[in-house]
Amino acid sequence: MAEKTFPLSREALEALTKRFPTPFHIYDEKAIRENARRLKKAFSVCEGFREYFAVKACPNPFLLKILADEGFGADCSSYPELLLSERAGIKGEMLMFTSNETPAQEFVEAKRLGAVINLDDLSHIDFLEKALADSGSPGLPELICFRYNPGPLKEGNAIIGKPEEAKYGLTREQIFEAYAKVKAKGVKRFGIHTMVASNELANDYFIETAQILFELIAELSAKLGIRFEFVNLGGGFGIPYRPEQKALDFDYIAAGIKRVYEEKIAAAGLAPLRIYMESGRTITGPFGYLVTRAIHHKHIYRDYIGVDACMADLMRPGVYGAYHHMSVIGKEGEPANSVYDVVGSLCENNDKFAVQRALPKIDLGDLIVIHDTGAHGRAMGFNYNAKLRSGELLLRADGSVTEIRRRETIEDYFATLDFKALDAFQV
Repeated sequence: MAEKTFPLSREALEALTKRFPTPFHIYDEKAIRENARRLKKAFSVCEGFREYFAVKACPNPFLLKILADEGFGADCSSYPELLLSERAGIKGEMLMFTSNETPAQEFVEAKRLGAVINLDDLSHIDFLEKALADSGSPGLPELICFRYNPGPLKEGNAIIGKPEEAKYGLTREQIFEAYAKVKAKGVKRFGIHTMVASNELANDYFIETAQILFELIAELSAKLGIRFEFVNLGGGFGIPYRPEQKALDFDYIAAGIKRVYEEKIAAAGLAPLRIYMESGRTITGPFGYLVTRAIHHKHIYRDYIGVDACMADLMRPGVYGAYHHMSVIGKEGEPANSVYDVVGSLCENNDKFAVQRALPKIDLGDLIVIHDTGAHGRAMGFNYNAKLRSGELLLRADGSVTEIRRRETIEDYFATLDFKALDAFQV
């Protein structure tokens, strides 16, 4: 079983903490770029392949700029995510707006930015049309995409749940009605999308998803007389959080999708159909790390190690029971003969990064690296207990380190409060 590694030595990391006190998230630019190129190379066999990075996974404009430099677009679910992406140099149809229960103004801004609008419900056609008319920009966009929910045709997984229980997308019956309706309203260009898994590690799962969509596209094209420009197969690519897990085989998945494409799309005369994806976790997840320091120990019914990070910095273990591997820096080769709950300081008993985890003996002051936090890590931070969220660093290819988001301050936390009004407030 291969041990997970960290790209800095103990000495380099200790020196870094003198400049940037723990806790912090740090990302490995070189590894992210290499991974992005590996994905693009594998899927280059697919017609017009384009990856739209799921901004929600790691919404930092420095990382978005790196991925834009690698030719990626951005999958956005809110107006601020669209703006972040645009500031990072991702523009027009390199932006995909996949949102649900969307406020009217966010649709208006998405159209203004030229993003591909991916509608989540049949009723959103009229909602979008009214929002645009009320804004002084009447008429649906020339290009419209819909999110398909295959329901019982496709099994979900433990994280995202069964498709028929999910709030997302249109049913099979509705998807036919939706495309007919927007065609009648003058829409000329069409795409289709689905997203039915999260953190999935079965290679064939993604090939099966492609087959379902390709067959649906063939039927929609025949019955409605429309031509699809692209199919967005969604994301959901998992990463091996546990050292014993096996990573996905991009080459195998791409070859499988190409094979089904030839059978279902090319053979039906529907080519070219561009293949899009919106992976997030698999792009940055394995190359981000939360660095924290052991500051307390406690011995009651269990042995506890208290660290200076908390669930506000990484909520996945506490909320989902998710496993994140840990390295005690400088003790990687030592036997894991101590068992701890590794915990933060929130007033919540689920504020635990590890439960009954076998680790080397941890001394106060030891640096602990929590692996695979490059997606849904800092992005899901919050301020419960008035905790201030940690900053983000970028390890550059030349070994230098750049701060790409400073840690929050008390002033940040109070910024939305009006203390002058408080002083004048009568009780």
